[in-house]
Amino acid sequence: MEQKNGNEVVKPNFFIVGAPKCGTTALYEYLLKHPEVYMPAKELYYFGDDFTFRSPRPSLAYYLSLFKNAPAAATCIGEASVWYLYSKTAAQAIKDFQPSAKIIIMLRNPVSMLYSLHSQQVYSGNETIANFEAALLAETARRQGNNIPPYIGCPYEALYYSQVGRYYEQVKRYLTVFGKEQVHIVLLNDFAKNTNQAYAEVLRFLEIDDTFTTDFTPVNTNKKIRNSLLRDFLKSRPPFLIKVSKVLLPSRKLRLWLQAKLWSINTQTTKRPPMEDATKRFLQQAHQQDIMQLQTLIQRDLSAWET
Repeated sequence: MEQKNGNEVVKPNFFIVGAPKCGTTALYEYLLKHPEVYMPAKELYYFGDDFTFRSPRPSLAYYLSLFKNAPAAATCIGEASVWYLYSKTAAQAIKDFQPSAKIIIMLRNPVSMLYSLHSQQVYSGNETIANFEAALLAETARRQGNNIPPYIGCPYEALYYSQVGRYYEQVKRYLTVFGKEQVHIVLLNDFAKNTNQAYAEVLRFLEIDDTFTTDFTPVNTNKKIRNSLLRDFLKSRPPFLIKVSKVLLPSRKLRLWLQAKLWSINTQTTKRPPMEDATKRFLQQAHQQDIMQLQTLIQRDLSAWET
C-alpha cells in the first residue's frame, strides 16, 4: 500500500490477465472465497490503452476506488480482466503501476478456446454473427471498422479471432516485463483435471494459506440467450430506463440484483455443437507454429493441444 495525502491508496498486487475462456472466471470465483483475497468485479479494463472500446475506460480515481474497501485480512488484492494478456501495452502499464505485481495466466488449446469464445460472445451480445466460420471471415471488414456489434462490451480487437489465440508473443511479453518469478501459468487441462491441486499451486504462488479449499463447482458453462431483444435492452441501458429505475428502486444494490435476475431468467445452459472438422483442421494448422514456440517458451508439454 502507498500513502497519499495521509490516506491509504490501495492497489491490486496480483492480476489474472487471461486468456478468455480458459478458466479465469472459475479461478476468480474460487479465489473470492479465500479469506486473504479481495477482488472487485471482473473485467475492469483500466489497462490496455491499445484497445478500442464503445464506452470510455475507467479513470484512475474510479479504478482505485474499487479497492479501497478491501478488509485488513486481505493481503492479496487482485484484479481479473481477460483481455490484458492480448493487449500489447497492458503488461508494461501494469508493471509501471505495480512493479511487484504477481501475474496469473491461464491457457487452453487455442482452437477450442476460439470456438468457446465465439459462443460466449454471441450469448453476451459482443458478437452478432452466430455462425463461427462467418465470424472468422468477417475479421477483414471489422479491422476497417465495419460490422461492429452495436452493444459490444469488450474491445473491438477481441473480434480479430486470427490473433486472439496466438499466445506465444502474449505470454512472452509478460515474462519479459515481469520475469518468470512473478508469472504463474495455469493450463486449463490441468486445472480441470485436478482443480484442488491447481488451486493450491496458485495460492502458494500468491503466498497465502494453501491449505484452504472450497467447493469447486463448475462455473461459466456454455450458455445461450433466450431473447436477444431483452439482452440488447439490458446492455444498451436507455437513459429513460436508468432514470425510472432510480426512482422506483433507489437502492443500487437492488437495481444490480434485478439486472442480474433478468440476465439469469434470459439465460439457458446448452451444449455447444461440435466444430466443423474442416474448420478445426484449418485452425489447428494455423496455430501449430505458435503452439510449438509457446511450448518451448514455458517448458510445458502442449502435445494434447494438437488433437
